Amino acid sequence: MTRLPTTLAAIGLGALLLASGCATSPTKAASTTGSHRLEVVAAENFWGSLASQLGGTHAHVTSIINSPDADPHDYEPTASDGRAIAGADLAIVNGVGYDTWASKLIAANPSPARTDLTVGALVGVPTNGNPHRWYSPADVRTVIDTLTADFSKLDPADRSYFEAQRTQVLTVSLKGYFDEIAAIKARYAGTPVGASESIFAPLAQGLGLTLLTPESFLDAISEGTDPTARDKTLIDAQITDHRIKLYVYNSQNATPDVQAQVSAARKAGIPVTTVTETLTPAGASFQDWQVRQLTSLQAALAQATGK
Repeated sequence: MTRLPTTLAAIGLGALLLASGCATSPTKAASTTGSHRLEVVAAENFWGSLASQLGGTHAHVTSIINSPDADPHDYEPTASDGRAIAGADLAIVNGVGYDTWASKLIAANPSPARTDLTVGALVGVPTNGNPHRWYSPADVRTVIDTLTADFSKLDPADRSYFEAQRTQVLTVSLKGYFDEIAAIKARYAGTPVGASESIFAPLAQGLGLTLLTPESFLDAISEGTDPTARDKTLIDAQITDHRIKLYVYNSQNATPDVQAQVSAARKAGIPVTTVTETLTPAGASFQDWQVRQLTSLQAALAQATGK
């Protein structure tokens, strides 16, 4: 569970006081069309990167989780995070239990003028579902479309600008991302693979890969609980018997159980590749991060299948 050094109620109160007459809120910079620059706060930088590209010069985006060393599950929000949420025109949280601290910050700092976007609710993932929606290509597209619509509602005078940004993002900025996904799906759909945790499941589905690792094991590693001996025995057999062609693990969460499986896969001659929870390296764009991982994945699949 998330540990909070300061109560969210206190954070919310402090933010509201600063956002009201007790303090002057920051002046928003004028855009090239004369309308105000939208203030956007994203709980995580993978959504923040997309929001920044879609908002362009007409939006200022702050990502609370912006370091590869920060764990979104255990993040401890600060008073400045509360102030940022309180003063935002648009707040973006992942939801599905991934960043409950962010949802609580929004609840503690209500604003009728702010638009709140919870990605999990947007794409229809249930409370106990897989929260890693930024690894779902279809959900990424849905978020892009929704952010464009939200920006246009908040700043209708710049609707045509935001539509142009959306076209640029889809056809130029993220073209390599969508092309890699299509290429991998066309060539390797149905390939049996293993993974260390549920972060890879949405991407595996989007690529048409067959993920054989038990869902209970994937969830246990993602949630920081102990996997069952039965699951570990099954995965060991999948590796030893070469039932999987490839093993994918989150290099930011390599537990002893995961390290043992990585070693076993390499010993068995099964290619291994990695993904990460958040943008790496620091400052990378969503597409640069994802394309780099997809390129490595495609190379590993080529080695594994000989095609």
